[in-house]
Amino acid sequence: METKKEAEIKESYKYWRKRIFLSIWITYACFYLVRVNMSIALPGIMHEFGISKTAMGLVLSSLFFVYAAGQFINGQFGDKFGARKLISVGLIVSALINLVFSLTNGVLSAMMLLWGLNGYFQSMGWSPSVKTVANWFPPKRRAKFSSLLGTSYQIGNAASWALSGFIVGLLGWRFAFVIPAAICLFVGIHWAIRGRNAPEEVGLPTVEEEENGKTDKEAANIEIKVKVKTDHHIGFKQTLKICLFNRAIWTVAFGLFFLNIVRYGFLGWAPTYMFEVQKAAISIAAYKAMALPIAGSLGALFAGWASYKFFRNRKAPVSAVMLFMLGASAWLYLRIPAGDWVLSLICLMFIGFMTYGPHVMMVTSMPMDLGTRKAAASAAGFIDGWGYIGAALTGVASGWLIDTFSWNAAFDFWVLSAFIAGILMLTLWKHQPKKGEYC
Repeated sequence: METKKEAEIKESYKYWRKRIFLSIWITYACFYLVRVNMSIALPGIMHEFGISKTAMGLVLSSLFFVYAAGQFINGQFGDKFGARKLISVGLIVSALINLVFSLTNGVLSAMMLLWGLNGYFQSMGWSPSVKTVANWFPPKRRAKFSSLLGTSYQIGNAASWALSGFIVGLLGWRFAFVIPAAICLFVGIHWAIRGRNAPEEVGLPTVEEEENGKTDKEAANIEIKVKVKTDHHIGFKQTLKICLFNRAIWTVAFGLFFLNIVRYGFLGWAPTYMFEVQKAAISIAAYKAMALPIAGSLGALFAGWASYKFFRNRKAPVSAVMLFMLGASAWLYLRIPAGDWVLSLICLMFIGFMTYGPHVMMVTSMPMDLGTRKAAASAAGFIDGWGYIGAALTGVASGWLIDTFSWNAAFDFWVLSAFIAGILMLTLWKHQPKKGEYC
């Protein structure tokens, strides 16, 4: 029979989980307001200053290269310092950089420097977010909440494109950096005040203690006035060892490398493709491109459900199947006639669905499974770091392929990458993470 104390702990956990998850979801979604706004500003910048796609591809890649390095670093720091500090600093500074970027006036070196710096502070967002979900939710509930967390950056992406498309059409490309920055300054301060890294920081049991039914006063300090515990760090040596000597983590990392070539190929260049090839106005192209992340949020939810329903919570099988379907749909998209906007939109939604399903598995659920909650940020940072090396490659490589050959060459690059990612996930089809001290 449940005691009064246990009922209080359960109710408190329910309140805090709801509060923390909603806060982390909104906060991470806002990172995209000051990241993918560049995609919508690109045509205006290139037109006003006569800058080539290859040159602007270098600007895009500057963010990704620095973001990749930042993920390796901030993944480790996420496990050490927690989300409350890192996310607040990252979002606030990223917003300030966007404000300054609006004043660059076509100076390529200044744009590359600032967008690269933006990449570093953007990298303070994701790994600590994964760590936070791992700290607050036990393994049996992580697949569900990982999928829900994954919708944050897809909806954030769509919101960024919708907002930026509206702003560019009304006020010009510079305000696509200014207005989102103002929003993110507010949200970053809000997270600094409202965020919490782990249950033990508010006097609740850890997820391991809750799972084992330990709800006495040694585990939960709701009523007694003692100093609450902090989220214990297992040490950089151990978190590095977990990342560097786990074959499955390396496989997922390289899978994400190739998936991000496709993902950021479309995110970075789809609005421009619609503008140039399909002859859509840039504001209309922005709204149409929103199909990618919106459908992607459904793909993320589907992947989490399918892994639980059909594969005993294994994520690799779902990821592999969806990656092969992504390659096929990207191949088809290029062959749709420019005037057939209905079929084009349906295919674009299918691409988004098949992109973000495996992506959420690879950057959220799998790092939690493979790193446990104690090294979740480190594993997420390591995997996502390799993913953003792929994103950096696609920024400049796709621009060069389009300039030098044609849009067909860029699409071939993306299709091949999707199939390679699918093959890598096939190698983990039967993989189950080992159980240890931490869940």
